[in-house]
Amino acid sequence: QICLSLVKLLFYLAHSPLGSIVLLDFQPRQFVMVDGNLKVTDMDDASTEELSCKEDDDCTLDFPTKSFPLKCSVVGKCEGINEKKNLFNAYRYFFTYLLPHSAPPPLRPFLSDILNATGDLRYGINETLKAFERVLHLYKSGLYLQKRPLLLNDYISLKGFRTVEGEDYKCWPSYSHLGCLLSVHGAEEAAAICNSQSQCQSFIVTQQRTWTGRPLTWFQSGLTDLIPDANAVVYIKRLASSGERL
Repeated sequence: QICLSLVKLLFYLAHSPLGSIVLLDFQPRQFVMVDGNLKVTDMDDASTEELSCKEDDDCTLDFPTKSFPLKCSVVGKCEGINEKKNLFNAYRYFFTYLLPHSAPPPLRPFLSDILNATGDLRYGINETLKAFERVLHLYKSGLYLQKRPLLLNDYISLKGFRTVEGEDYKCWPSYSHLGCLLSVHGAEEAAAICNSQSQCQSFIVTQQRTWTGRPLTWFQSGLTDLIPDANAVVYIKRLASSGERL
């Protein structure tokens, strides 16, 4: 969410009515999330000036660990230097820390492509935004899910109940420090996640939603007390349910 919102902001800056705007003091502390959108807190160091040049050798974009040769345009400006400077700073301050582990495993190769392409400045802001929107579409639609046998057949479903939420085993990246709370596309994906975790014996898909509309799901190591809840369904592994009290 942070990276996508940042890319949308940089897309606007690259195509603003004032021309391409560069953030000269590009640091994480310059940004804040407001209602799920990333905002710049200080525009004092923003500029629409693009580096003047006479030849291509005047247009090297230098960073501490990398340099990029750019073209000198016919009007004597380094082509796209503001856009590329913003994008590479987004790569080194945000993408490298947030992208590698922020999606289900089937989607990580797509994020790796974005990471590599922006790190080498092979993508401009237009291509980067399109790549992010493609990943978001796959994520929200569930098209990334691999076809597999119906794993929910391994579970007993108890409609009209939920379990008592309490401290349980931890997983990453959990939405709760008390236990394993993850977002899923649906109950079938939740069953696949539960099967992949040796501690998991049951799960409940809650009514809580993430910013993409995906439901949050509690994964639990045992069967705790059940509480009536007309809107809930508890899924329990069949092997786990044998010999347990229901």
